[in-house]
Amino acid sequence: MGKNQSLEQPFRLILASTSKYRGELLSQLGWEFDAVAPGVDEEKIKKKGMTPRELALELSKLKAQAVSCKYPHACVIGSDQVCTLGNHIFDKPGTTDAAMEQLSFMQGKSHQLITAVTVLHPDGMEVILNETTLHMRKLTLPQIHAYVQADKPLDCAGSYKLESRGIKLFEKIEMSDHTAIIGLPLIELTNTLLKLGYSL
Repeated sequence: MGKNQSLEQPFRLILASTSKYRGELLSQLGWEFDAVAPGVDEEKIKKKGMTPRELALELSKLKAQAVSCKYPHACVIGSDQVCTLGNHIFDKPGTTDAAMEQLSFMQGKSHQLITAVTVLHPDGMEVILNETTLHMRKLTLPQIHAYVQADKPLDCAGSYKLESRGIKLFEKIEMSDHTAIIGLPLIELTNTLLKLGYSL
């Protein structure tokens, strides 16, 4: 999927995800990589009652491990993102009604996006944990309805797309790596891969 074959890569690079968002992000770095579906039963893991941070870390690790078992000599990137307000975890809404319900609950409040990345490689494992705090505006029901109809964020946990019109829903966002919001913290991931011998 990556385009630049001149960059040095000590291991074959595999993204343990078929998410178009994560694939597009990783492509920005220029390294050649393959995307492989991890086949992890996320719903089963979510029922274990973990904290949001524990859940994000566990799912990223399980995704990386599932693919690494098939490609033990590769460098495998597993990633997961949890949208949380307090200890309440938001799933992908799937329907317009569910999206409106999520946004109605979150409007006027601050919530967190926790992005965990596990990098499994022949020499060991590296873990990245990124937390972003988002302050959502106070929104009326008509405003929420208009947004959901326009952006259709039904496949996004939290029911918004920051890379699209969803950015208008927020008063402030506190972050160290803006790409983490979309699903893969590229700054921290680049730091990790450079340490493993990948060339800039």
